[in-house]
Amino acid sequence: MANISIEEIALTCHPATPPFMADAILVSVTRAEGGALWLRYHVDCDLNALEIPRTLPPMRTDELWKTTCFELFVRRDDDEAYLEYNFAPSTQWAAYSFAGYRAGMTELMTYRPEINGDASETHFALEVEITLPDQWRDAALWIGLTAVIGESGDTKSYWALAHPEGKPDFHHRDCFALYLEAPSAA
Repeated sequence: MANISIEEIALTCHPATPPFMADAILVSVTRAEGGALWLRYHVDCDLNALEIPRTLPPMRTDELWKTTCFELFVRRDDDEAYLEYNFAPSTQWAAYSFAGYRAGMTELMTYRPEINGDASETHFALEVEITLPDQWRDAALWIGLTAVIGESGDTKSYWALAHPEGKPDFHHRDCFALYLEAPSAA
């Protein structure tokens, strides 16, 4: 299988949650052999305005979305079940499996993702590598790329490839807006 790479997909901010200083979020995705996904989230922002949790040991942690957090949602082509991954700049992470829309949530037993960040005065980037569960590795996938950006002044903005009508809802089917072919089809 050749790697499938998609460079710099722009996330859009939900209109009900305008950012304070974050100007843009671009995400790159590579699907590699063995079920590996590599992601790079790049936020254009005055780094001093961004809430970045301090680095902690890379451990599974719930409620990462309460501050700056980057997320990945994965659904097989013709299935209601999906996976949710959360990645924090602290290197903490979470992974869940859902039977359907916000239903049947269980902790996903998975390998710990590799999480690395880099920053300058004008940007923050988070690189993540995960390995999909066996039954997801060879399937065509719909993915949602999302971010919660916490900024100074208690500003929190919600970013995604696509947003449903109404309030931000990353679990909504409309957010699964990027199609990745099955490896055998690539």
